[in-house]
Amino acid sequence: MSTLSELLTEHSALDASATDHLLRLVSEWQLIADLSFADLLLWIDAGEDLLCVAQVRPTTAPTSHPEDVVGQRRGRGEQFPMDAAWAEDRIVREGDPTWTDRLAVRLEAVPVRHGGHVVASLSRDTNLSTARSPSSLELAYLRSGDDLCQMVAAGLFPAPDAGYEPMTGPRAGDGLIRLDADGTVAYASPNALSAYRRIGVSADLVGSELAAVTRSLLTSSSDGAELAARIGAALAGRSPLRIEVEARGATVLVRALPLRPPQGQPAVLVLVRDVTDLRRRDRQLLSKDATIREIHHRVKNNLQTVAALLRLQARRMTEPAARFALQESVRRVSSIALVHETLAISLDESVDFDGILDRLVPTVTELAGGPGPPEVRREGSFGVLPAESATPLAVALTELLHNAAEHAFDAPGGHVVVRPRRSGQRLAVEVTDDGAGLPAGFSLESSKGLGLQIVRALVETELGGTITMAGAPGGGTRVRMEVPLTPRS
Repeated sequence: MSTLSELLTEHSALDASATDHLLRLVSEWQLIADLSFADLLLWIDAGEDLLCVAQVRPTTAPTSHPEDVVGQRRGRGEQFPMDAAWAEDRIVREGDPTWTDRLAVRLEAVPVRHGGHVVASLSRDTNLSTARSPSSLELAYLRSGDDLCQMVAAGLFPAPDAGYEPMTGPRAGDGLIRLDADGTVAYASPNALSAYRRIGVSADLVGSELAAVTRSLLTSSSDGAELAARIGAALAGRSPLRIEVEARGATVLVRALPLRPPQGQPAVLVLVRDVTDLRRRDRQLLSKDATIREIHHRVKNNLQTVAALLRLQARRMTEPAARFALQESVRRVSSIALVHETLAISLDESVDFDGILDRLVPTVTELAGGPGPPEVRREGSFGVLPAESATPLAVALTELLHNAAEHAFDAPGGHVVVRPRRSGQRLAVEVTDDGAGLPAGFSLESSKGLGLQIVRALVETELGGTITMAGAPGGGTRVRMEVPLTPRS
């Protein structure tokens, strides 16, 4: 299904400003749908007919359209309220309900005005199958929904100064407070009262000045002043951003919207949500992340200490084979420490592996024997890898690069190329050199070299992948590894 932007570009001649207005309307219209207990459909002029380019269903009532309507076309004669709203530039409601799929649906058309012109039409379709005598909450919802629809028809909603930030909530069902023009609470939903109970309100909010009540409860005086300023801005007709306030260990998210219906009294709609538990979990996750990073930092320090001790021990060794074994251990431990060093500064359990490999290459090639360090280059990107894949892959590549630097070349000036390729959730890596090649009858499975045995074990067992080793076209050796990047069960 095409996006709203694509549909508007393909099927309309709207300019950038009108398109942006419709995008902002769709980012906000879940609120209108919930307050109206109705589905909203956005229709544009597509030449000889109307085209539905967006749809939203209410979370507060049954839907009128179980099937998606986006992409459907309707002839103008089939859309009486829509045609009248467009032609007469006013909100039009059908007198009798329309029956569709055994559902009684009341249709209402709202012209969408922007820049002094009607640029689209909003269909507000209410499922009447659950119609009943409305409660005070439902009346407050419907009144606020009607106000917003009038503002849409007048080109006042969404306001240009609102931007895209408000789409993140709170929603109507989280908690709704309606203020009169002087800032006095005219209605507060049960959920809104519950949120205010958490921050210390014991009496009913109706009849009180919300800004003053909230300001007297908050822990931070600056937060209280800021909240009062934002409610004042909404009373003045502006669209302030949402704010989080804290009191008595509770956190409440508050958003104030101005209501300026052309045929009604000005008011303010205040949406509130108790996010205390959510913020507590956020703090716990941040604490957990900090703990994990500290663990990686300490593991890195311990591994570097082990590597330093092994390096000191190697210098005291008089037996060449023992010294060589300790030097190889230093190299392997250092490669693992490098991964933990990267994880210690990462915000999650993943690493940019390109940086790790680029830092490993000088250390590995300089410490290797052979005629001289080869030129190693990377062609392609590993991207971001999960930590459980990064550590064994780093050790495996360390061994392969060390083997190439130490055994592949008879003279200085050799070349080694590392080519990573990602495809979906799989990573393929080729390590190719232009050295002397493999000895006759070589078999990776029967190789006695400790380095290659470590590589096989890491790739096949730790990473759950495959590895092959063969001669490269034109001479030299090519090693190919292919590993999955998804966690193994």
